[in-house]
Amino acid sequence: MEFKTIIEPFRIKSVEPIRMTTADERAHFLREAHFNPFLLPSDKVLIDLLTDSGTSAMSSRQWAAMMLGDESYAGAKSWERFFAEVNDLTGMPHILPTHQGRAAERILYGYLGGKGKYFFSNTHFDTTRANIEFSGGTAIDMPCPEAKDYDSDAPFKGNMDTEKLEAHIRSVGAANVAAVILTVTNNSGGGQPVSMANARAVAGICKKHHIPFVLDCCRIAENAYFVRHNEPDCAHLSYREIAQEMFALADAAVMSIKKDGLVNMGGFLALRDHALSDACTNLLIITEGFATYGGLSGRDMEAIAVGLEEVFEADYLHYRIRSTAYLGERIRDRGVPVIFPIGGHAVYVDAQGLYPHIPLHEFPGQALVCDLYEVGGIRSVEVGSVMFGKYDEQGGFVPAPQELVRLALPRRVYTQSHLDYVIEVFEEIVRRKESARGFRIVHEPPFLRHFTAHFERL
Repeated sequence: MEFKTIIEPFRIKSVEPIRMTTADERAHFLREAHFNPFLLPSDKVLIDLLTDSGTSAMSSRQWAAMMLGDESYAGAKSWERFFAEVNDLTGMPHILPTHQGRAAERILYGYLGGKGKYFFSNTHFDTTRANIEFSGGTAIDMPCPEAKDYDSDAPFKGNMDTEKLEAHIRSVGAANVAAVILTVTNNSGGGQPVSMANARAVAGICKKHHIPFVLDCCRIAENAYFVRHNEPDCAHLSYREIAQEMFALADAAVMSIKKDGLVNMGGFLALRDHALSDACTNLLIITEGFATYGGLSGRDMEAIAVGLEEVFEADYLHYRIRSTAYLGERIRDRGVPVIFPIGGHAVYVDAQGLYPHIPLHEFPGQALVCDLYEVGGIRSVEVGSVMFGKYDEQGGFVPAPQELVRLALPRRVYTQSHLDYVIEVFEEIVRRKESARGFRIVHEPPFLRHFTAHFERL
């Protein structure tokens, strides 16, 4: 018999206090942070759903492994343990450790990119796009048509549009395509999974045109869960075997281990090509550290090796996916428009659908993240026109294709009662939604403005 109640497959051994704030205090804190939740001190936040990156709770096995950390500058035992785990998972012979995923992106895409070079993806995330554009390259998104329908139950809305991919390769010429990047799960596309069939199709196109195929794999275990339960020809495989099969299709892999590595810091770049590895290793040594530690300490590598094992455990993955769905399905039942089905690591709210009276140039997503904090002390992140909107050559505003707010759940951190509180806060948000107001930007940097921009409420 299977029970309806989802219980956490762990016991709590250590706790961290949460400061309970009042609505008046939160309004003051938000003004001091220039209406940007990124600028809020963490002790002013009740429930922190800003990101699932580096915010996981480590297990007792991981904490114990850290005591084995070998901090030798070169050839440390911890490096051997890290290499063996990542090599077994990815099947790639060249492993470069980095302090986090964006460092691996900068090394690989900085080397492959440059003016006149194109990168195609199901959807580039913010740091991926920034690293590509900083190199002078052009990043183009090609999500599948199903991704536009937030309400359908299509199981793989994170897929890449392979017809568009073929057309764009013909248009710009294969020699000008630096790489094709498949992000699993598709973070900016609503945390939606990518099917094994789609990964095989993308890999086939890349092989035909001799274009590097890169897997952005920071949530590869969560993606494997959806593949196993929605693709019959993969149902007999374990979650780890599914991930290994997907890695086998790729020429390279970039991972922020701060997600499905269940750790607070770390990343890697995995490569098949020896010459490309040599070039990237030189850049690694210049900017991160020696080749056997990169940007990591020995204790980090020990914790990562354990985390990459634990993340594929069946009980953990079932709890992880179902608890995220629990939050998304219940706020949807209360009238909150969300991307459905619910993804693995986060619930994505359609802020434009919730606040249709706020025009896109007044950032309805930013309005929602501020309202969530003021009403309930919940910190979330806008994934819309603040993050991805641009200005054209005439200075006109070009909004993002989607106006979303992401509620990213840290792994093994919050219990069901915390999620029930979030649901109650959304009930109040829905009740007062007609009074929500938009924002304008009063300060912004040239890249990744959402991290540090200042806003003013209209």
